[in-house]
Amino acid sequence: MTTKIIRLEKISRFYQVGSEVVKALQEVDISINKNEFVAMMGPSGSGKSTLMNVLGCLDTPTSGHYFLNDMDVSKMSDNDLAEVRNKEIGFVFQTFNLLPRSTALENVMLPLIYAGVSKQERIRRAEETLASVQLADRMHHKPNELSGGQRQRVAIARALVNKPSLILADEPTGNLDSKTSVEIITLLEEIHQMGNTIVLVTHEEDIAEHAYRIIRLRDGIVEEDKLNENIVSYNELKTVNV
Repeated sequence: MTTKIIRLEKISRFYQVGSEVVKALQEVDISINKNEFVAMMGPSGSGKSTLMNVLGCLDTPTSGHYFLNDMDVSKMSDNDLAEVRNKEIGFVFQTFNLLPRSTALENVMLPLIYAGVSKQERIRRAEETLASVQLADRMHHKPNELSGGQRQRVAIARALVNKPSLILADEPTGNLDSKTSVEIITLLEEIHQMGNTIVLVTHEEDIAEHAYRIIRLRDGIVEEDKLNENIVSYNELKTVNV
């Protein structure tokens, strides 16, 4: 039986800008199953960033319902949303969002502190997760001692350490060169192969081609939602048919 991680029902998000109402999202209906790898695309102003904020419980919709693991999070209080973010969602950002004075290990441990995990267990899980993203030898380095690709690996480890239901990656290759971008998207593919659900926001077609499904937005509306028939395989780096 297919398990739905995400179910959006007629989600709208309107903003008041002076005397004008900006309709960032308009009655969006989307479902995402467990262990899907979905890319979201669209031009500037399409609503993809607003949608990512709603999915990440960083913003609440003006109307409609958002079910995350069958919980209606669209009407939750700020405190409840903060708890959902910590337990259910792992974030990967374009700008890494690492604490500059903390080591890679300390950055990855951070979500576990908020979750109330003991110090010994925090260290064990953070070390294990950093090793899984090939950073076992860099865990005691601070961000300014790491390359851009290594910093993004730390951010991915931080997103994974709490074993969330959902990984949200917002332009994760946006600040990286082409070679490093391939390494990071390959890592995300490997994480997906291990059973994780990933939603990726990108404006790069070649990055989106790694996803199994591509959703395109325009003017706050889902313009296209289809399976990707030309997936770029992470282990063979060639086009295959699904």
